[in-house]
Amino acid sequence: MEEKGEFYQRNRDIHPPAFTPDYKTTVLRSPRKALLSLQHSLSEVTGPMFGRHELDPLDNDLIRNHAVDNDAIGQRIIVHGRVLDENGRPVPHTLIEVWQANAGGRYRHVNDHYVAALDPNFGGCGRCLTDGDGYYFFRTIKPGPYPWRNRVNDWRPAHIHFSIFGAAFITRLITQMYFEGDPLIPLCPIVNTIPDRDAIDRLIAPLDMNAGVPLDTRAYRFDIVLRGRRQTLFENKLEGS
Repeated sequence: MEEKGEFYQRNRDIHPPAFTPDYKTTVLRSPRKALLSLQHSLSEVTGPMFGRHELDPLDNDLIRNHAVDNDAIGQRIIVHGRVLDENGRPVPHTLIEVWQANAGGRYRHVNDHYVAALDPNFGGCGRCLTDGDGYYFFRTIKPGPYPWRNRVNDWRPAHIHFSIFGAAFITRLITQMYFEGDPLIPLCPIVNTIPDRDAIDRLIAPLDMNAGVPLDTRAYRFDIVLRGRRQTLFENKLEGS
């Protein structure tokens, strides 16, 4: 018999409002009219399905998966954790994609013109599948902060973007992970659009010295909760937890 979990009422107050003037681009891109609900097609609700045979052995190693002649430059870190449902049960075999700036704070993207140098050995993206216990991990370089054209001197804290796929495209969730102790977090206009302090804290990964590699790699723990009172805040889940 399948175990039934407790139902948790949605909390619609933790998600940022669409219109947040301090985050200046929301002024133009926030909707001015009521949103429309679109009918989903069969292909959207039934696929895709991802398997380990589709992953390269280095997909979760951003230090080496784009290397030309050396490892990527920067502080070597492990990011690891579990994907859980609202009752703390593991979500196995789900695809996680990550992308980030390099150690200098620059993305490998044609539209990124920040003066920091590109690292020819760092591509800035990777992916992995959770195991049967919902666990995931990847190696990477700690990303650097970077300035952005919001106010005269706004900087994004160091962060890593996460995409979590369910069984279909419409169940894809997107969030950002920040690092414990970063002084730029409370100053960031994007972070400050989140009205719930606890929701912000759940986006900050604590240092996990027990999971690091001595004399080589530090580690950060980032558990991802899909729903419920301790849900991770997702950028594209506007209806709340």
